[in-house]
Amino acid sequence: MRVAVISDVHGNAFALEAVLREVERSAPDLIVNLGDQAEGSADPARALARQAELAANGALEVRGNNEEKLWPGGRRGPLTRAYGEWLEAHTPPGVLARVAALPLRARCGDLYACHGTPASAWESLLWVWDHAGYYRARDPRELRALVEPLGAGVVLCGHTHRAGATRVGDTLVVNAGSVSDQVDGDPRARWTQLDRVGGQWSVTFHTVPYDIEAAVAWSCTHTPFGEGEARLLRTGTMDGRGDDG
Repeated sequence: MRVAVISDVHGNAFALEAVLREVERSAPDLIVNLGDQAEGSADPARALARQAELAANGALEVRGNNEEKLWPGGRRGPLTRAYGEWLEAHTPPGVLARVAALPLRARCGDLYACHGTPASAWESLLWVWDHAGYYRARDPRELRALVEPLGAGVVLCGHTHRAGATRVGDTLVVNAGSVSDQVDGDPRARWTQLDRVGGQWSVTFHTVPYDIEAAVAWSCTHTPFGEGEARLLRTGTMDGRGDDG
């Protein structure tokens, strides 16, 4: 069995389409989308439409923390409220409601999927945020306590925009790389591949070049958020995001 995992598209249709070209060539049996589908300004309506097509063709989906921002009262600061108003005005009716209603977690056989942790789309499973300004590995005893009760062969999560994997007992825990909005200084898009052969799961992390300048140009032309999107996509860091809630 082969599984393709995408996460954290953040409204970047240009990165998503480059990733999906590779995904389609890999001929997966299942596509998993770990959420944060819309929150970004590089043609988010097109990115949402493409992800809805994946869902219609059987992709497994969970909501991200940014889908929860679409709930009433979910936006907490001036920037994110301004973005929400723009997104609602430039998205076909019902599209945002669909992703806002996605489940927190989902399962397919021995594969378990969540955006952050099984209990929260805002927390992170494999990594935890250190107040010094970086992600560090979660205490392995804490990780075991979260993973073991799930009884899964693979636990998939996203949210951190940082790819990595470890084993907890017989469970492979995979933090998928993000399609958009990188954090490591490499602005290329990411996706994650899982293969099960002989009952054993393995993971491969993929990096995909895409037309960053086309994404930036779309944002600058069509939205008031182009300057911040340009910094974010060009640098491959979160320094320019300015997200206040």
